[in-house]
Amino acid sequence: MKRKPTIQDIAAKLDITPSTVSRALNNHPRISASTKKAVQRVANEINYRPNFVASALRKGTTQLLGLVVPRIDRAFFSSVIRGVEEIALDKGYSVIVAQSNEDINRERDVIKAFLNARVAGIFCSLGKNTTEFDHYLEAQKQGVPIVLFDRTTTAIDASKAVIDDYLGGYMATEHLIKQGCKRIVHLTSHQVSNIYKERQRGYLDALNDNSVELDDTLVIRCDLQVEDGINTVNNVLANEYYDGVFSASDYAALGIMQALKSKGKSIPQDVCVVGFSNEPFTEFVEPALSTVDQFPEDMGRAAADLFFKQIESDLDLSTTYKTMLQPQLIIRKSSKRLKSN
Repeated sequence: MKRKPTIQDIAAKLDITPSTVSRALNNHPRISASTKKAVQRVANEINYRPNFVASALRKGTTQLLGLVVPRIDRAFFSSVIRGVEEIALDKGYSVIVAQSNEDINRERDVIKAFLNARVAGIFCSLGKNTTEFDHYLEAQKQGVPIVLFDRTTTAIDASKAVIDDYLGGYMATEHLIKQGCKRIVHLTSHQVSNIYKERQRGYLDALNDNSVELDDTLVIRCDLQVEDGINTVNNVLANEYYDGVFSASDYAALGIMQALKSKGKSIPQDVCVVGFSNEPFTEFVEPALSTVDQFPEDMGRAAADLFFKQIESDLDLSTTYKTMLQPQLIIRKSSKRLKSN
């Protein structure tokens, strides 16, 4: 197997010390421009590539950022990743992406792997069932900043980039009320993650503020997948009357629409439906799905900005920041029964 070129090889060709080569490659101000140019020329000639792992072991950190998402196949999370990468690459950092698959043990393993790789920071959207945070506290103990986005928790003192989920839930529910809906179903997840608590709080306040009576049987907790929406219509609420649905997920809303249509229900004449997230498919289903846009790329950029603000601040690394983005209600045919204000 061919030996990889080293700093020593460059030094031998130029008759200088390996430490001078190292400084030149790292653009040290005390190394002359001519020496830097000569070192780079020889490095290119022999196809030298820096050993980032060895460098990380020496310095204790890298210019790598770890990013954990629950599911990488969701357009929302893919867009967040793009936003983080946009800012990180501009700053000379690379991003390693992993998915937890909504499994806390997998989440722990990923964080451990990131720490072993000497990442400079960790970005994470928590799994739906994550209720223990020792792995994040250990990262912070090692001096690695944590930035939470979308699904966050108050149990960790970390920088956060979020959408105003309360406002999104309020706007979606109030819109349904303005369409004449009086019996509004709310599909939510198990109340571990802050985002679902806040979206439900918005739903409840919108009902209360508009004098619409709450029926607890219309609040359905599930995993918010397509099949959960289908099951809600076919089984959970099979004998209930309702004329509106606000789902905390576009995927569950899609299942709701599929099941309603299979029962011969008209959308929105019989039942108005609003989702949450503005996934790409929402614009192309029939009827097009009303939804709340979370602006995921903006969220990713905001999360990256918070990280760099934290590490570039003159304050201690324990100082944290928060960015809250404003959601937008996108009204489409699935809920537009009356003229919307």
